[in-house]
Amino acid sequence: MSKSYQKELDDILYALAGDEKRKKLLLHICCAPCASYVLEYLSEYFDITAFFYNPNIYPVEEYDKRLQALKKLLSLTASGKEVKLIEGSFQQGVFEAAVEGMQDEPEGGRRCMACIEQRLEETARMAGMGNYDYFCTTLSISPLKSAYMINTAGRQLERLYGVKFLPSDFKKKDGYKKSVKLCMDYGIYRQNYCGCRYSL
Repeated sequence: MSKSYQKELDDILYALAGDEKRKKLLLHICCAPCASYVLEYLSEYFDITAFFYNPNIYPVEEYDKRLQALKKLLSLTASGKEVKLIEGSFQQGVFEAAVEGMQDEPEGGRRCMACIEQRLEETARMAGMGNYDYFCTTLSISPLKSAYMINTAGRQLERLYGVKFLPSDFKKKDGYKKSVKLCMDYGIYRQNYCGCRYSL
C-alpha cells in the first residue's frame, strides 16, 4: 500500500497554520531549481534556514555553480529574502567513502540511497544542534527520486536525532513543473545531471 506523504504534509501544515509562533525548519537544499518551489511553498508556515550540503557534487566547478545559483535565487525571490543560508563543508572524500563498493549501482539504487542518507543525516545532526523543530530536504521534488526512500531515511533519522522530520513528496501538486517555471522566470541555472560523477 503506497503512502501519501503529501497528505501527511498537508495535515501537518494545517495544524501549524493555527500556531501563533512559527516553527523553525532546517531545509536541506540540493540545488536552486529544487529549492525554488519548495521555499515558496513552505515559507508561509516556517522560519526556514537553507542548508546547502552536497559533498556528492562533481566536479568542484559544478558545486560552485549550484551554490551561486542558490544564492541568486535567495536574493531574487520574496520567500528567499527571509531565508538564512548555511553552507555545509564540501568534502568529496566523505561522499566517496559513503558509496564505496556501490560505484556501478544503477541510478536510484543503493548508491543513491547511501548518498541521500548521508546528506539527510548531516541535516538531522545540524537540526538537533540548532534546536530546530523540523528538518526536511528538497530532494523529493525530483521525478527521479523515490519519495519512499527519502521519507524512510528521514523517519529513521528523526528517531536517532530527536528532531521531527517533515514528510514530503514535493513533486505532487505539480511541484516539479512549478520549479521549472520559477527557474525560467528568475533565470536560474538548471543542471542536467543529479550531481555525482557516477550520474554525469
